[in-house]
Amino acid sequence: MSLTQSRLSCLLLAFVAGAAVAADPLDLRHLSDSAVALADVSKAGSAGKSFVAATLINAPLPQLCELIQNYETYPAFMPNTQSTRVTQSGPGFAVIDVTLKLPLGKIKKYRLRMEPKASPDSCTVAWKLVPWPGLKQEETIADTTGSWQLTPATAAGTTVVKYTVYTDPGPIPFGAGWIVDSLSKDSIPQTLEALRKRAAGKQ
Repeated sequence: MSLTQSRLSCLLLAFVAGAAVAADPLDLRHLSDSAVALADVSKAGSAGKSFVAATLINAPLPQLCELIQNYETYPAFMPNTQSTRVTQSGPGFAVIDVTLKLPLGKIKKYRLRMEPKASPDSCTVAWKLVPWPGLKQEETIADTTGSWQLTPATAAGTTVVKYTVYTDPGPIPFGAGWIVDSLSKDSIPQTLEALRKRAAGKQ
C-alpha cells in the first residue's frame, strides 16, 4: 500500500468513527456516575416524544440486568409507579400491567410486553405497548416503546446504562400538558437515578 493510500485509509477510518459518534445523540465516552445525560430526539410531526438518556452506574452488569427484569419490584423504587403485575410470561418475554400515579392524583394504566436479551457482556430489555382490553382512552396512553441497554464500562464493576423511550400519551385535556412531561422528560432522569440508588441498596 502506498503512502497516499495509507493516508486515505486513515482518513476514512477517522471519518467513519466520527460519524458513528455523531449519530448517537449522547457521547457515551464522557458519561458521569453522578449525573444523567438526556437528549430529546423527537421527530417533527410525531404524535409523541422520544428521548435518550445515559449514565454510568457503579454496579456490575448482571446485577443491574436482574434489577430491571424484576418487574414486580418497580413500585418500590421507580418514579410514579403505583403497581405492576406480571400477567403472562414465557421464554424471552413477560407481559406486565402498569399503573402510574401522576401529580394531582392522575392515574394512567397500560400493558407492556417486555423482551429481555442478556449475555455476559450485554443486556437489553425492550418493551412495547400491547392492548389492555376494557380500559377507556382517558385511562391509558396511546403508545410507548423503548429499551434499557447495558454494556460494561472501562472501570471494573461499572456499567454504561442507556435508556431510550418514545411516549405518546394520547389526547391531552387543555391545560394538562404537564402530563406529557411527567410521562417523559421529567421522569427519565429520575428513573435512572432510581436504578442507581436501588443498585447501591439505598431503596
